[in-house]
Amino acid sequence: MNLSQLDYQWFQAINDLASRFAALNPLMAFCADNLDYLFYLGVIVYWFRRTPDNRRMVFNALVSAAAALGTNSIIGSFYHRDRPFVAHHVIQLVNHEASASFPSNHAAAAFAVAASIWLWRRQDGRVWFILAALIGFSRIWSGIHYPMDIIGGAILGILIAVLIGKLMRWQLLKWVSESLIRIYESIEFKVWKPQKTK
Repeated sequence: MNLSQLDYQWFQAINDLASRFAALNPLMAFCADNLDYLFYLGVIVYWFRRTPDNRRMVFNALVSAAAALGTNSIIGSFYHRDRPFVAHHVIQLVNHEASASFPSNHAAAAFAVAASIWLWRRQDGRVWFILAALIGFSRIWSGIHYPMDIIGGAILGILIAVLIGKLMRWQLLKWVSESLIRIYESIEFKVWKPQKTK
């Protein structure tokens, strides 16, 4: 059995859960289609807590997610893998266009953000990794990704987040990121001054 066959076998086992545990389908469909919005909300909350470390962490997370999605786009332009519902009969809970399946954009972005947070805040990062894994699992359950799509996206997202984290320690890139944050804050503080602590 080759990797492709094994991947499809794993997909069938997970996707079949949609018929065996149909009561969970609304939750899984919601996670597959909407749980990534929690990542957007999380990034916003961290940013507006307005601590220097949070701002650097969010900056790194956004750069990592953008780099992961950009890399995915490049991979997808060279290697097009059909989604499961194109090639097979599946239980599909979420409508989706027949775009490239590998690697998963949702997994790449979610794991890039989770890894970026983990590099700064270990405890918080574990929670975000669990949520990222739930996004990936639910998208297999919902019939729109193979397991290897999710695993590939997760590995890519984590590796890029670690790489960005290391690159941002370079003096030039650190200066650029700090400068961009300061420019933003100079505008923000004119509109919304931080409260002075006693």
